[in-house]
Amino acid sequence: MSQCCQPQDGVQETGCCASEESLSGDQLRQGVRQAYRQVAEAESSGEPCGVASSCCGVSDSAAINTLISTRIGYSAEELEKVPSGADMGLGCGNPKAIAALKRGETVVDLGSGGGFDCFLAADEVGREGRVIGVDMTPEMVSKARENASRGNYQQVEFRLGEIEHLPLADSSVDVIISNCVINLSPDKPQVFREAMRVLKSGGRLAISDVVATIVLPDELRNDPQLIAGCMGNAALIDDLQQMLAAAGFSRIAIEPKDESKAFIRDWAPGKGVEAYVVSAMIEAVKP
Repeated sequence: MSQCCQPQDGVQETGCCASEESLSGDQLRQGVRQAYRQVAEAESSGEPCGVASSCCGVSDSAAINTLISTRIGYSAEELEKVPSGADMGLGCGNPKAIAALKRGETVVDLGSGGGFDCFLAADEVGREGRVIGVDMTPEMVSKARENASRGNYQQVEFRLGEIEHLPLADSSVDVIISNCVINLSPDKPQVFREAMRVLKSGGRLAISDVVATIVLPDELRNDPQLIAGCMGNAALIDDLQQMLAAAGFSRIAIEPKDESKAFIRDWAPGKGVEAYVVSAMIEAVKP
């Protein structure tokens, strides 16, 4: 996110551009929250935020967001179903494609943003189902609620919360989806422990995320812009498998998408990060 973290009137914004080595997990989280607050406010106001090339591909142009979303796996038909403004170009894949959602299921979207994937999930689970979006950015939650109201999605709700501490009851969810969000967490094992807690027996994960195929060099891993842009904090595939297994999941499958390197290159031109990370589909089941 090349401009959102630049100094304002000569003063650097706290928690956005300092190095990862000097920040705690909570400070990293605050930096990400600040970046996506700016995205939400810029998209709502129509004012450019200067984040057209990063932030998981986010742009302040609806036409560009449509191009981004079709590029990462959404159909034109899916894009036409959702309220205007719900598609913010923030993903790295289409988790619904692997979720196999059924009528009447309860679905939770981790890091729901403007509600895009929640609204698509709502069409699958029907009025008898339920979709809950969780996002840690108040501005995103407000935007998603407005979109839900405009689209009359009565079975969809949005809750403010962190994915490491979900505002959900134990064993209350059939499916967890997420799109390019878990990579942002400074405590991924806790995310998977929380997912295990809230899923029902037999419940499943269907996640699209950015993963590392080899260890990122320090200059990339510690770059706050790449962290907030869904790349710098990506975990190795083997590490993710171990985290999921340690949380208690079975039938773990992580499928890297080598073709994703093309759009990841566009997120951070000239950085070469596409040599280290790719988008992947992640599936797992609670026994």
